[in-house]
Amino acid sequence: MSECEQLAQLCEHLGAPRAQAVTMAAQLIKRADQLAMERGIPRETALAGLIEVLVKGRAGEVPVRFAPGPPADDGK
Repeated sequence: MSECEQLAQLCEHLGAPRAQAVTMAAQLIKRADQLAMERGIPRETALAGLIEVLVKGRAGEVPVRFAPGPPADDGK
């Protein structure tokens, strides 16, 4: 089973219709390649981060790195 097929299967498991899951898988792979080049990180790391966002987002959670910090103290 190819990487794209595995990701499509994951997307289907998370509730996407088959056609949408295939599109999402292709987009995840493309974006992982872009992030790896832009940030100089391993492709697998980029893909793992995107999958984390996908899974947590589906569960209604926010990954820690995107969670809002404490409100800024504006001195008032």
